[in-house]
Amino acid sequence: MKNSRMRLFIAAALLGVILLSNLLAPWIAPCDPNEANMRVRLQGPSPEHPLGTDSLGRDMLSRVLYGGRSSMLVALAATALSMALGMLLGVLGGYYGGMLDWCITAVANIFQGLPGTCLMIAIVGVLGPGIPNLLLALVLTSWAGFSRIVRTETLRIREEAYIEGMRALGAGNGRLLWRHIVPNMMANIIVLFTTRVGRCVLSIASLSYLGLGIKPPTPDWSVMISDARLNYRSAPHLIIVPGLCIFLLLLSINMLGDALRDLLDVRSQEVKEL
Repeated sequence: MKNSRMRLFIAAALLGVILLSNLLAPWIAPCDPNEANMRVRLQGPSPEHPLGTDSLGRDMLSRVLYGGRSSMLVALAATALSMALGMLLGVLGGYYGGMLDWCITAVANIFQGLPGTCLMIAIVGVLGPGIPNLLLALVLTSWAGFSRIVRTETLRIREEAYIEGMRALGAGNGRLLWRHIVPNMMANIIVLFTTRVGRCVLSIASLSYLGLGIKPPTPDWSVMISDARLNYRSAPHLIIVPGLCIFLLLLSINMLGDALRDLLDVRSQEVKEL
């Protein structure tokens, strides 16, 4: 328990620093992230540019401070939409069963049987790059995971004695679903949400690196890595700095999810106490 709380504190602190630096970027960034100055292109760290400049002479520190905003907003929106769709279908299928459950499970199996990255590339490749199409691709490849887990939890909870008691007292299906079944699975959903956010960030970075996600000149860490491919030998900081930012963001999100899982898993805590 103590180790979990320590990991939660470290992960929350690291994630908080990253989020605050991106939210406060308009006030703390030393330069305009899109302001080019060819006279200082590909410079290393200096007092004027602490993280150096890129191939167009843009300040790397300013671009790094702005760089996580688009990815994190898209990742949070995509994960929230995937969770909402997956929870709705998973709860309905798990609770009512029958043909409805069979159809939802069959569709979820089809989506989960397709390679997620290939499907995202196909969707964005057909519809074209851009944030709306990227968001659609992320939702279509992520909702099935939420649906299967929520369905399993619904099947387990609906057989509990207190659900039978509420049904005997006259509680309707709507009340049982949204007042008793869904709230009792939220701990697992919260943990799943945090891990899925990290996966969405990585997917966005992969697609943006291929030119199918967030488009230049938007300052984004994955776009910065893609732009640095031609100059990484002479200016390795162009790849190291945004790559380190993505690594720290994913590390903090995964640590947060692991710590929350340990803290919210009541059954494992009871076993440890015994």
